Amino acid sequence: MKRADVRADVCVVGAGPAGLALTLMLLRSGVDVALVERSTGLRRDFHGEILQPGGQRVLDELGVLDAARARGARELDGFQVLQDERLLLDIDYRRLPPPYDCLLALPQRHLLEELLDACRALPGLTLLEGHRAKALVHKDGRVTGVVAQRHGGTAVTVRAQVVVGADGRYSQVRTAAGIDAGRREAFDQDVAWFTLPAPGRAIGAVRVHRTEGGAVLVHDTHPDLLRVGWTLPHRTWNRVAARGIGEVRGELAAALPRYADLIHEHLVSPKDLRLLDVFAAQAGEWVRHGLMLVGDSAHTHGPIGAQGINLALQDAAAAHPVLLDAVRAGDASRERLLPYERRRRPVAAAAHRMQRVQAKALLGRGGPVATRARALAASWVTRSPAGARITGRIAYGGDAVRVRDDLFAVPLGDRA
Repeated sequence: MKRADVRADVCVVGAGPAGLALTLMLLRSGVDVALVERSTGLRRDFHGEILQPGGQRVLDELGVLDAARARGARELDGFQVLQDERLLLDIDYRRLPPPYDCLLALPQRHLLEELLDACRALPGLTLLEGHRAKALVHKDGRVTGVVAQRHGGTAVTVRAQVVVGADGRYSQVRTAAGIDAGRREAFDQDVAWFTLPAPGRAIGAVRVHRTEGGAVLVHDTHPDLLRVGWTLPHRTWNRVAARGIGEVRGELAAALPRYADLIHEHLVSPKDLRLLDVFAAQAGEWVRHGLMLVGDSAHTHGPIGAQGINLALQDAAAAHPVLLDAVRAGDASRERLLPYERRRRPVAAAAHRMQRVQAKALLGRGGPVATRARALAASWVTRSPAGARITGRIAYGGDAVRVRDDLFAVPLGDRA
């Protein structure tokens, strides 16, 4: 099999939100980037699509938010929790200062297409679509590249000063480096996701419907759809699916009576539901000589609080100046890359802690006493000034990263 070589300053593996945002920042700073993505035409599985204000700001400062929104998005006023259809908690994002005073349901395909189009319009990009990272290249104890192979086709060796693993929770780059994912079963639930056509049935918020049987998450998305996440006890999906779609529909309709008609009409097979394995992970190392992990490759989070994309985009913004410094200095040593990990690892750890608290409070089961305790806590969060501060902390995280646009040397290309 013939092997070709590609050379770049940085090789980014994975064209998700973190990988594409980081690629665009580097290209705009005059860095040559090879982007390796196993899918073609962004035909990949998408899960999260809720953008917190912190992630919105990163995209806005990068110059792509408005265009991504124009492809189709929904503004959501905040998070609500209902107990047996009674409003228990209303976290109002409109209390935050504009322009990022909402949650944004932005289909991930819209975001990724806009980011990729912006990257393609700039000089310095080598895009290897349909290529899977198979191995890392080492020299003198350093990572110096990636071997990527198209399915059934040519293997390409990409040589770079730094390889960035941005290839998700099951990262091939991380595995090839022999870095432990640090998986922990920190949550008691998995989530089965499905989508319902719902013209004229918009909610305007992310809602958690609590019942005696558990909790169901619902939010609007573009165009005229509802995204529904059914929480199930961890590792019970096979038993639930074996009961048949009739019983599944009945249980969901009972939990969401206002959408029972849509559930009975549109859920026709267990295959209409997609299971998300919910776990927390913190990789043992985020940087090595010539290697960096960002986003889910470095740390994986559950869906509660919609933190995954937010943290990934902020990782990219934090990694950008560190990588640029390493490339310009010709020094991609662990020591040179370590400021990124030192900055972002505590943020990911804090998000894990907050998500465990949120999961217990919003999704946990319990009797009348637990329900009353949740109601009191919810009332305090909704009404107190401290509640507004908590909302801001969830919206922006503990490290409100800004894009270093002062490091940009190349304007966004003309994509008209």
